[in-house]
Amino acid sequence: MEKRKLRFWEIWNMSFGFLGIQFGFALQGGFMSRIFQTLGADVDSIPGLWIAAPLTGLLVQPIIGYLSDNTWSTRFGRRKPYFLIGAVLASITLFIMPHSPVLWVAAGLLWILDSTINISMEPFRALVADKLPEEQRSNGFVIQTLIIGIGTWIASNLPWLVNKLGVTNEAAAGIIPPSVVVAFSIGAFVFILSILYTVLTTKEDPPTDLEKFKREKSESNFIKDFKESLSTMPSTMKKLGLIQFFSWFAFFTMWSLATPALTQHTFNAPSPIAAEYNMADLAQKAVYDAANLKYQDAANLVGSAMGVYGLSSMAFALILTFYTAKNTINRKYIHMFSLLLGGLGFIYMYYATPDTLIYSFVLIGFSWGSILSMPYAMLSSSVNPDKMGMMMGLFNMFIVIPQIIAALGGINFLYKLIGTDHINAMLLAGISLILAAISNFLITDKNAISG
Repeated sequence: MEKRKLRFWEIWNMSFGFLGIQFGFALQGGFMSRIFQTLGADVDSIPGLWIAAPLTGLLVQPIIGYLSDNTWSTRFGRRKPYFLIGAVLASITLFIMPHSPVLWVAAGLLWILDSTINISMEPFRALVADKLPEEQRSNGFVIQTLIIGIGTWIASNLPWLVNKLGVTNEAAAGIIPPSVVVAFSIGAFVFILSILYTVLTTKEDPPTDLEKFKREKSESNFIKDFKESLSTMPSTMKKLGLIQFFSWFAFFTMWSLATPALTQHTFNAPSPIAAEYNMADLAQKAVYDAANLKYQDAANLVGSAMGVYGLSSMAFALILTFYTAKNTINRKYIHMFSLLLGGLGFIYMYYATPDTLIYSFVLIGFSWGSILSMPYAMLSSSVNPDKMGMMMGLFNMFIVIPQIIAALGGINFLYKLIGTDHINAMLLAGISLILAAISNFLITDKNAISG
């Protein structure tokens, strides 16, 4: 059955839940390292604390993809039940996270948060392929990217904004500042409300052949389907996997180490280590409090600057939204050029000042906007639509494996080959994105490239 073309607002409504998902990811990406440092983590241990994020994605996304492929309810739909379950659990975790009393609690909550965000996110990718005809898929993924950009920018600025509105940025040693607590609480409400909006405004289409679907569902087996999907993975998906490897290694490096690297290198405000101060001495406590406030203020500014990559990814998405509504594009070269810009943005961080740091994130935003749309558009043209959830989940392996490698010591080992200063991790991220850009030359499938 041929799928009908959807109007802009129909695509917008079905993608709107990504606003909440990105609130969760942006708060996690922009401020988890800050929470870890506040609770006493040293910089080189932070990537390891982040390992929860990729590991949960590795486990959760293929399973959720498989389950949603094999779900159909006339009342609840196919993908929507997973949106909603993930949203409820993620919102609760976002609310609790900044109240973590010690480091191990924050690390444990990150496992839960990333798992639940992944439960909501994976089916959104499959929903675009479910509902949109081939000629609208680039447009659909680009509109998702537009909403993601809005969410990234707003969420990344929340601690700074609530601080400007009068919520203090000061806190005792080992306590998360109230500005961060309020920001995470706002994120929790936005997450659940935006997912509810998509659930209530979007109707899912039933399987084309319902009897065949029921028969295949009764015969399906996750292990069997997983092995079959791995063995039948198209070559384009494997090539995209290499691009994704370098791309997500770079962004994991940014999320885990940008705050400690930039507060130290760009703002000259490293996180003070409470154990190095005699808190019983009022003079030393005053020195610590001043250094901690300077760090917390710098971390707010790093978060705000980081939010700019959401704005530029939004601009990227807006341009492509209007263009792809009526024209085809060369996905390969758009992705290549965007990744190159992001690589240059990371490298510029080494030379940036507090006033010019935003230019790095402007360039990074173009690569982020492309990463969130072009690989998925190319992939959706290359795989079996009946297995879209499973294949999107498998594709996530190419996202999480580089992050696991990075978290298990890959970042620390490689950036120290450049130099011991933490800012060199951002140079490593730039090199990785440039390698991702060059890898686009491997993509040769015309159906994947043009759309």
